[in-house]
Amino acid sequence: MIKGIAHMADVAAFLKEEPELYIVYDVNVASVAREVQAALPVREAIGLQTSEKLKTLETVQALCRKLLEAGASRKAFLLAVGGGITTDMTGFAAAIYKRGIRYANLPTTLLAQVDAAIGGKTGVNLDGYKNMLGAFRMPEYTFLCADVLKTLPPREFRAGQAELLKTFLIGDAEAYEQALAGVTQDLITRAAQIKADIVAQDPEEHGIRAWLNLGHTFGHAIEHEAQEGGEDIHHGEAVAVGILLAARLSERIGLARKGLEKKLKEDFESLGLPTECPYPLESLEAAMALDKKAAEGRVKWILPEAPGRVVIKEMSVKEVMDDLR
Repeated sequence: MIKGIAHMADVAAFLKEEPELYIVYDVNVASVAREVQAALPVREAIGLQTSEKLKTLETVQALCRKLLEAGASRKAFLLAVGGGITTDMTGFAAAIYKRGIRYANLPTTLLAQVDAAIGGKTGVNLDGYKNMLGAFRMPEYTFLCADVLKTLPPREFRAGQAELLKTFLIGDAEAYEQALAGVTQDLITRAAQIKADIVAQDPEEHGIRAWLNLGHTFGHAIEHEAQEGGEDIHHGEAVAVGILLAARLSERIGLARKGLEKKLKEDFESLGLPTECPYPLESLEAAMALDKKAAEGRVKWILPEAPGRVVIKEMSVKEVMDDLR
């Protein structure tokens, strides 16, 4: 359930009746966690060091161990405070601790507010491959708090813009154009609601929920290469490049009219997002073949036809590579 709120006091209003509340927070936003603690009777606050390398089963096990040591019961309620890595791992812990407890998200990044913290996909990476272990576990609430975005570094904000634009490329051409002029609270709420509506129709991704993976098969492969090489590429940056590659593929196979990739590239450049793949396409091939959406040698590629409209196309990685060369 999405809750658009203005201040931290509103979070407290929703959670004040929880008798066994635990906070799981990214240590980089400890000040936000302290605000929650000041307003609510929190049993314990557990800080996490977050990075893609630390987004592992071992980290979630350590979190579950701390909950056990703190005496957390089946009635425990977790509040995740942080970006997508924090909400993913907290949700996964909630899915598996004592066979399932409740949780909510207080996302502190734009990317998490419009995408990662919505929809109940939880999980961790395995050997550098994105989100290979996980579970569907819906949060009780996702709080979209405007206050927590005020001090977001510019690069983090731009990474979130990539996911915002992705959502509008899927389902709202008018909002896509508006978002190029600036991000507003109304646009954040609109993007979150689009994702929530898609998830409500297809909670476990048997159909249209796959639309939300626009740019992600390419993007996850880029992230894998970056992690292998110890390079710094944000998820949203990788997704931006992935969307452009998806647009190129869509043009090459005749789904999109010529010029879509060029338009999107100009749009992304105007916001300071990366638009060129930092690696040879051939180097992404192995990671894409191991993508968690691959089945029987084929992947469901989400391809844009035009702003506001995408289609699902099943193709092998080899077919894709041949079309992009």
